[in-house]
Amino acid sequence: MSRDHRKLRVFVLADDLVTTIDTITQQFPVTERFGLQSQLRRAAVSVSCNIVEGSARRSTGEYLNFLNIAAGSASEARYLVELSCRLGFLREEA
Repeated sequence: MSRDHRKLRVFVLADDLVTTIDTITQQFPVTERFGLQSQLRRAAVSVSCNIVEGSARRSTGEYLNFLNIAAGSASEARYLVELSCRLGFLREEA
């Protein structure tokens, strides 16, 4: 049973997160290009990718496992955004 990830609200939100994170991290210092900027972008992409991959899995158990991984990546992205604010790379409004 294949699921259409594009019909999931959580996927739409995750996909929007990727473009938002890409936009707001463009202002990061050049010294963070391979550090925090890269880590934050990869965490955001991981959320969407795990939803897509899980949706392609046949068993419910595998699907739920990938959604769980996506939730973990979303938590990582949230922490990295908070850290970026504390370090002065982002404003809280962003």
